[in-house]
Amino acid sequence: MNKIVFPAEWAPQSTVMLAWPHKGTDWADMLEEVQSCFSEIIETIARFQDVWLLVNDADEAKQLSSIFNGRVHCIEVETNDTWARDFGPIFIENNGSPVLMDFKFNGWGLKFGADKDNLISQQLFKRNLFAQQVQYCNRLNFVLEGGSLESDGEGTLLTTTECLLSPNRNGQWDKSQIEQYLKENLGLSRVLWLNHGYLAGDDTDSHIDTLARFCDTRTIAYVQCSNPADEHYNALFNMEQELKALKTMDGTNYNLIPLPMAEPVYFMGDRLPATYANFLIINGAVLVPTYQSPLDQMALNQLALAFPDREIIGIDCTALIKQHGSLHCVTMQLLKGVIKQ
Repeated sequence: MNKIVFPAEWAPQSTVMLAWPHKGTDWADMLEEVQSCFSEIIETIARFQDVWLLVNDADEAKQLSSIFNGRVHCIEVETNDTWARDFGPIFIENNGSPVLMDFKFNGWGLKFGADKDNLISQQLFKRNLFAQQVQYCNRLNFVLEGGSLESDGEGTLLTTTECLLSPNRNGQWDKSQIEQYLKENLGLSRVLWLNHGYLAGDDTDSHIDTLARFCDTRTIAYVQCSNPADEHYNALFNMEQELKALKTMDGTNYNLIPLPMAEPVYFMGDRLPATYANFLIINGAVLVPTYQSPLDQMALNQLALAFPDREIIGIDCTALIKQHGSLHCVTMQLLKGVIKQ
């Protein structure tokens, strides 16, 4: 019988993948600002492990290869945009062997163009960049984004109904069918659904990685709104009550670590989905988005409680949030052992 495991983000990693912003993306009007942010993320990750950087053309790949250190590997491939979390490879282990699960990416429910991004996992595999033992599994009949999935590595998935039941993703499937599909393909024993949770300006239909995150098998960090006058208060209060009602596999309550609701960030008159839950776990560290706010340090302190054995590093993501995403959204970790040496 096959033993399938969907590893948690804290499992040992080989590399983190990002897609470099270029003039053909929505970043065109602020390339210098966002590329500076990307550079800080890349250089910070490279202190701990390798980085795969998807670059749109050969000239830029050559230029960037000369700028970053030897841990940063530029891969020329066309991209629509930079949100690697949602189009990047999702890895499982089947009887200990890594499997690249290639799900369909349709621009968060047909909101944005995704024709190039949807091909990336398949292209990377065909270029023979992965280790020989990596298997490819075509699941392009099912729309699924990495930002909508939180795994504890032991068979529990945390996700949201708002995203996974969106009619423009897998609208022909009902909740029970989607849950069964996820269990079969990701080796899950259970799916924990959150029915509440909302961030203004969010294009993803409430991705779980903006709201609540596993820090270990018994701990969940989540966004808490304590201001009744804030437009998020009711949704996040209701989400908090749902989280308090969830049980671990052995029937105990989760250890819940509240993260502050980020101070409002506006761009061109719109409130943006600034969230401290969009952190990235890597080998030996946790990278946390910050927003030039007095609340940044509180968020870092809270996550230090959740990850006492890792360095907690703040990264200014005020550039990223202008396109309605943050640090976790632009990164995708790849399992240890999946990269060809």
